[in-house]
Amino acid sequence: MEEARLPLFSGTVGPKVFRHLNAANKAIDESGLPVATQNLVKLRASQINGCGFCTDMHSKDAAAAGETQLRLNLVAAWRDATVFTEPERAALEVAEQGTRIADGASGVTDEAWSRAAKHYDEEQLAALVALIALINAYNRVNVIARNPAGGYEPGQFG
Repeated sequence: MEEARLPLFSGTVGPKVFRHLNAANKAIDESGLPVATQNLVKLRASQINGCGFCTDMHSKDAAAAGETQLRLNLVAAWRDATVFTEPERAALEVAEQGTRIADGASGVTDEAWSRAAKHYDEEQLAALVALIALINAYNRVNVIARNPAGGYEPGQFG
């Protein structure tokens, strides 16, 4: 695949929609939810959704923010990896269940939510929920448009 089927960053609708999505992302960035957790959640949801463009972006952004290659390599297998903190594991569990809603009748389980609530306050939990919803929206847009992966440079979108 060489180019996207739809130029999302040109025209009038695409840029306007992305401005709003990016404004929501800025609110999450400023929420107090740890940046490392945000990066892990974005990466894991992007992997689950098969979004190569977002997986490329979020793995590179995480590395640029100081994330280790070992942890990036193990995000998809976080349950079996010893390199993640309990709060990160709780956030990843909620992210997976929130991303795979169609796979489970109840969405995010009470048990997963309780584990996350032990580590994050209400503002951080609100940011986590918003982040999961937002990254799933970005994933879907990029998968549908078939934005190719591999060419992203950290900080490319500001």
